[in-house]
Amino acid sequence: MGSSGKVYMVATPIGNLKDITLRALDTLNEVDLIVAESMSYSKRLLNHYGIRKPLLSLNQHNEKKRVSKIVKLLNEGKSVAYISNAGSPGISDPGAYLVSKAYENGIQVVPIPGPSAITAALSVCGIPSNSFIFLGFLPRRGGKRKRLLENIRGEDRPVVLFESPNRILKLLEEIREILGKETQLVILREMTKAFEEIRRGDVDKILDYLSKKDIKGEITIVLRALKNSKLS
Repeated sequence: MGSSGKVYMVATPIGNLKDITLRALDTLNEVDLIVAESMSYSKRLLNHYGIRKPLLSLNQHNEKKRVSKIVKLLNEGKSVAYISNAGSPGISDPGAYLVSKAYENGIQVVPIPGPSAITAALSVCGIPSNSFIFLGFLPRRGGKRKRLLENIRGEDRPVVLFESPNRILKLLEEIREILGKETQLVILREMTKAFEEIRRGDVDKILDYLSKKDIKGEITIVLRALKNSKLS
């Protein structure tokens, strides 16, 4: 990988382990160190492809402490790959702090693009997506959540959200209350996995369906907040 240290931000599968690029595999095989958001999750991916490299954890709880150690290795000429639990690092995942500190120290940062729940969801939602809004996981506090939803009222562009299974019904109830029961949306659950599910319709229809299920797996939502809008 050369004599100067570089940090590679490597996108990894969001579910199906086959959804990884050849360049990502080459990079993970060639770097000196792989830094991972979750050691257990990443070991499953790396073992699947027979990749044997030193591993170091870097997550939201330890990133400020660990980044100084990683930057030191990079300054010594080591090459480092960062992988989050799924998808592209730094998007609703740790990684931005590492990138910022790398730039501050004159270290080259290289994107290794690949899977993303955002683009995967937009590609199958049936809503024109020349422009879109990404809000990720909304704040847990009710006041902040409601203000964000109020801010997108009347928005014609598709809005992409993430939510956990234990909070999805509450979020849909808030969407109905603030944006209206006619709000059109697409729910994508367990994307690229064996039990992948995509449901389209108004918020009442989706709420009725999910309220009867044992909901598992993280969920991506694409919605249109424009009154009386259709999905396509």
